[in-house]
Amino acid sequence: MDTVTVYFNGLKHGFEVSSILAQFSVFGHDITIRWYGAIIAFGFLLAVLFGGRMAYKWKMSIDKMLDVLIYSTIFGILGARLYYCIFEWDRYKDNPIEILYIWNGGLAIYGGIIGGILAAYVVCRVRKMNFWNLMDIASMSLLIGQGIGRWGNFANQEAFGTNTDLPWGMWSEKTAAYITQYSDKLSANGIVMDPDKAVHPTFLYESIWCLLGFLVLYIITRKARKFSGQIFLTYGVWYGAERAVVEGFRTDSLYIAGTTLRVSQLLSAVLAIVCLVILICLLVKFTKHPKPIDGVDYYLELELKKQAEEKENTENSGETETEDNDVQTNKR
Repeated sequence: MDTVTVYFNGLKHGFEVSSILAQFSVFGHDITIRWYGAIIAFGFLLAVLFGGRMAYKWKMSIDKMLDVLIYSTIFGILGARLYYCIFEWDRYKDNPIEILYIWNGGLAIYGGIIGGILAAYVVCRVRKMNFWNLMDIASMSLLIGQGIGRWGNFANQEAFGTNTDLPWGMWSEKTAAYITQYSDKLSANGIVMDPDKAVHPTFLYESIWCLLGFLVLYIITRKARKFSGQIFLTYGVWYGAERAVVEGFRTDSLYIAGTTLRVSQLLSAVLAIVCLVILICLLVKFTKHPKPIDGVDYYLELELKKQAEEKENTENSGETETEDNDVQTNKR
């Protein structure tokens, strides 16, 4: 078993952490189940269950939701891989076939979010669903998946930060080996580290922030949701602000070619600012001109227009029937 002992500055004893959950053979083929995949799958399952429950409460079509889930998952994975490979092109340009070797690692969360959102938008247009209501639900589900999924990084002892003397700073042979192996690359990006010192457990920072964010967004949804898309914009502010800070500690960031600018840090800062500005503007607009939240299956305006037309047709039919009765009465 691939096991390593992890130590924390504030604790005397270490913890045995294995990256492998189980190993067995089936018909002569060795199969390995890793904690990383199991944790990601568990987070994804909880996210889907929560999203399904919210869709049921909001009376959204489960069939339509399944379409969104299937296509968003597929294009989310493709987007995550494409995003990573674009910013690590030097690694793949000489052997592009390795882009397909997704099992070797290399997925970027922002690429996954972008791919998933684009797929969801197209499905919503085709299946006549309200995209912004769907994004409100998806935002909370994303935070569940991200908050739990980050513990897969702990199992692999990856996605950690720079050196720290804080009590929760962690050290293992894997972190030390990574720092030693990539010391030149880190130095080129202005990061100088000591492999014998503890590092920031950045996976833990993001996990706590995401799970806390889920609670915040859920409370807002229950108590203070004013318009469709409000929760999605709040997610952008919440997650963007955290990632813009925590990414600055990371040692495995993707960089804009020829610079020391971290892609995710820059994107996160822009995301947080843009979402905050739009959120404030829409909240002010709602305060001045309040109106009901858009319907869950499509847009409220269309539904109200449809109801008005049906009412008008009913009234016209009633008037016609009354006139016919009056004519028949006069004939008598």
